[in-house]
Amino acid sequence: MDADRIKEKLNILADAAKYDVSCASSGSNRKNSNKGLGDASNGICHSYTEDGRCVSLLKILLTNHCIFDCAYCVSRKSNDIKRAAFSVQEVVDLTINFYRRNYIEGLFLSSGIFKNADYTMERLVLVAKKLRTEQNFNGYIHLKTIPGASDDLMRLAGLYADRLSVNLEMPTEAGLKLLAPDKSRQDMINPMRFLKNELIQYAEEKKLFKSTPLFAPAGQSTQVIIGATRENDVQILHTADHFYKNYNLKRVYYSGYVPVLADKRLPDLNTAVPMVRENRLYQADWLLRFYGFNVNEIVDQQNPMLDLDIDPKLSWAIRNLHAFPVDINTAPLQMILRVPGIGRLSAQKIVGARKFARLNWEQLKIIGVATNRARYFITCNSNDFERRDLTGTRIKQFILAGSHSKYLRNKPGQLSIF
Repeated sequence: MDADRIKEKLNILADAAKYDVSCASSGSNRKNSNKGLGDASNGICHSYTEDGRCVSLLKILLTNHCIFDCAYCVSRKSNDIKRAAFSVQEVVDLTINFYRRNYIEGLFLSSGIFKNADYTMERLVLVAKKLRTEQNFNGYIHLKTIPGASDDLMRLAGLYADRLSVNLEMPTEAGLKLLAPDKSRQDMINPMRFLKNELIQYAEEKKLFKSTPLFAPAGQSTQVIIGATRENDVQILHTADHFYKNYNLKRVYYSGYVPVLADKRLPDLNTAVPMVRENRLYQADWLLRFYGFNVNEIVDQQNPMLDLDIDPKLSWAIRNLHAFPVDINTAPLQMILRVPGIGRLSAQKIVGARKFARLNWEQLKIIGVATNRARYFITCNSNDFERRDLTGTRIKQFILAGSHSKYLRNKPGQLSIF
């Protein structure tokens, strides 16, 4: 192995992979067996596990050669950049060597398109197969699958990888046609539908046969780029909701567009990366999946964009003050979940604890409630901090005055509302 050449490839292909954000783990339970290498039971890289541990991952492209010319992509064929490609064996060797040095706990592998979808997908699958069958590697593997690849290759990929994902790229078909006219939305949807059906079939077979081989135990995910086209948050969240409901996705990742290419179809090169908007979309996504909200409660045609100053749950509460205050000692769980400053775990603790005593502010703080936010929307067993006749605007001002969001600190002009 030519170490200098491998290092050069690594610099090129790791740098090209940094724009893909969909690498968190979320739930693989692959266990080490037969004294192999690795154990994916606690998730993977660049993500925090439930116990707060940060784990790492080798995140690279197989190649940055590409037959497509997507306006937003640094690897597009018309971009004048250094090109490189790993062989299958080089990726296998790098993964094992980095793992043995304790640098990584898994692999995130994506790729440009060599000459067609199947040719490229076959090599991605070979990497995972060699790691599993020749190296006995049990660490986390996330393969970014290639739209248009055959069902047979997708099935093989699911046997060796923990998670598979197909990027939607743009939130809408119109956006994709504008910036990537050579790509087909249907080529992205077909493998997602195939994976959904395979995952359902695997779950059914697992009920009958415990020895059924694992199939993509961490499920499938996708990624959309925001800010490169003009879709509003209503369109983006409806797209995410559609794919959660119809394709059983584990996650939709929102990637703020990084302006690195000059193109009249794209925002100017000096346009800021929409980090705050990206964060608000993740918060709204959380409300859809875990808090019982639907898209139209979070945004609608009258309010098509998420409020950048405050999180979506606080924004909803301020627009619906008629639903508050709620009595924390009697309200149903679903209503407590809608109170700003109360998370899922805290809401469950409240419902459990109030069986034994009526809760006051001190007890709510011990449970984990952010009372500086919740106090405007709840009553409890105390006369302190009872809600006054404040307007939504005034509540927002009080809460923002005590906000320490890292995103808002970086937002120019955030204090102008005062």
